[in-house]
Order: sequence, then structure tokens, then C-alpha cells
Amino acid sequence: MGRLFLVNLEGKSYSCKHCKTNLALYDDVVSKSFQSRHGKAYLFSKVVNVYAGKEEDRMMMTGLHTVVDIYCVKCGSYVGWRYEFAFEKNQKYKEGKSVLERYKVWGPDGNNYWVAQEVEAGESDTDDA
Repeated sequence: MGRLFLVNLEGKSYSCKHCKTNLALYDDVVSKSFQSRHGKAYLFSKVVNVYAGKEEDRMMMTGLHTVVDIYCVKCGSYVGWRYEFAFEKNQKYKEGKSVLERYKVWGPDGNNYWVAQEVEAGESDTDDA
């Protein structure tokens, strides 16, 4: 498989709940009001140490988006998704940004966010931009 090179983040960061690999800096949070099928999620301007799955069009609460699921590069756990393309003009700001699901990450304060309740709707996203 080869040698695994990880980006080490300095400062307050979010990390994979399974292997504690750094994923994103606290300062790179764009929005904390996103929603997924498993609960709350955060939108980040930059995420590291992930690899992307297959590109697909997905209908979300804010319209149709082309997205890729993202996985921890060290342990392979699903951690969220990245917006590749937004079909709606007012959603273009999401392109290239990533969403990390709170229940899949350790927070910068060392807390692991567990699923408080299931969201009945399918995968969604909520805006506060």
C-alpha cells in the first residue's frame, strides 16, 4: 500500500473519532448549522487527511448538488461529504467546501459528539451564510 503521509494540524482541530487523525481546524468552520441524516454537521472551508468516494448528484434541502462522500485517509471511516457543484446560483458558495458530521468526529475540546436523535428526513443541509 505504501507509506501514509498525514497532514498534522497545529491549533484547535477536529479529528476522526475512530483513529484521532486530524481533519480540520476550528478556524476553518464556515457554518455550524448544517444537518445530515444523523444529526448536526459543520461546513468547513478546508479539510485534510480525507479521500473522496464516487461523485453523485444528491437532492438536499437547498437543492440539487454534485457531491462526493469523504473518508478518513488513515482508517477509512466515512466522515462527511464535499460539495463539487451547486446547481442553484445562491448555493455556489458551497462548492469546494466539506461537511463533517459531528457524530463522526472529536471536537477541538476533546468531546465526541454522539447522535442525540435521528433526523427523519434524508440527508440535508441548512444554510446560515
